[in-house]
Amino acid sequence: MSRFVLLSPNAEFDQKLRAAVAHGLRGTVQTIASDILPAGPAELFGLLNQEQPEVLIIGPDVPYEEALRFAKVFDVQLPGLSLVLVSDVDPDFLLHAMRAGIRDILSPQADAAEIRVLLERACQSFATRHRGPEQQQAENGRGLVIGVFSPKGGVGKTTLATNIAIGLGQIAPMSVVIVDLDLQFGDVASGLYLNPQHTVTDAVTPAAAQDSLVLKAFLTVHPAGIYALCAPPNPVDADHITPEQISHLLEQLAQEFQYVVIDTAPGMPEIGLAAMEQCTDVVWVSAMDIPSLRGLRSGLEVLRQLDIMPESRHVVLNMADAKAGLNVQDVESTIGAPVDVSVPRSRAVALSTNRGIPVLQESKKDPAVKSLRHLVERFNPAWRAQAQRKLHRRVVI
Repeated sequence: MSRFVLLSPNAEFDQKLRAAVAHGLRGTVQTIASDILPAGPAELFGLLNQEQPEVLIIGPDVPYEEALRFAKVFDVQLPGLSLVLVSDVDPDFLLHAMRAGIRDILSPQADAAEIRVLLERACQSFATRHRGPEQQQAENGRGLVIGVFSPKGGVGKTTLATNIAIGLGQIAPMSVVIVDLDLQFGDVASGLYLNPQHTVTDAVTPAAAQDSLVLKAFLTVHPAGIYALCAPPNPVDADHITPEQISHLLEQLAQEFQYVVIDTAPGMPEIGLAAMEQCTDVVWVSAMDIPSLRGLRSGLEVLRQLDIMPESRHVVLNMADAKAGLNVQDVESTIGAPVDVSVPRSRAVALSTNRGIPVLQESKKDPAVKSLRHLVERFNPAWRAQAQRKLHRRVVI
């Protein structure tokens, strides 16, 4: 059972924290209502009279100098604990806090859902640091980087990317981040009904590039238990972001998350090619029309010539419609590759896109939903292991 300790005299935040824990988190909250923090672990555990907690929350009204002192002591003596600071901090203080041992920072104005998501992440971080050496070694590898690409626009690429992220979030809560690399006209924010305070522009600053904990502070939390890094609101800002910065950003995120989902701009801009080189998996999206199919065929051929095609490729035929005059065999013949998933045209998907609530976030019965879940399942470790076994049997035979 998770145990949370709040160090703060702020009664209002204490009530909000308890409400968040009571609705969806197993565990108890014990509060030390003082703005003077214990000198060290021995003094803290003497006040608690219980076993070691998992998450220590330094709440509002604690002076930040006191919070830094406390964090430094615990980072040295008990580095396995998850320390969370509740504060509206400026960027200069943020870097100091992270380096002192603060694992995460929460706004005092956060609602119960945001508090619950952050505490879940803190508990998972605690659990990771307390796993055995063999299990840690198995989990310290790089996460999957899944890029969603299409040479043509208007094929539902962002809809697929957001649904993949939401679906993976149901498999691995708090271990998924979606990155909008359509830097000029990205729609991930609207597709997830988010109003982010920070964007990719913040994530490629020197402070974030040098410290992944700072980078995490620039991610936006989605209620479905995933993170988002959205495109900048001003298209001009995209001109100042380089392919090298994007490569480094994706490397950082792959070290921190089990799944990194990338929504890209149509075509093959430099940013998109830099992202593709970091991908473990590429989802190719095409609509059921000749221009889209020919564009996909040309794009695949170019990438083969450039020799940057990731080994794991997933071709998705989106908005498939038997009345379009083409069938799946026609599509495969045109693009020169098999179709892995066919997502039928769906009114439910169109409505969910306009609402900013991905269709996989809701429990709807629809043929498109079934196809989308099949696509998500391709990134599930259990499915991938089974596919590898089938491939091995075919090779042996």
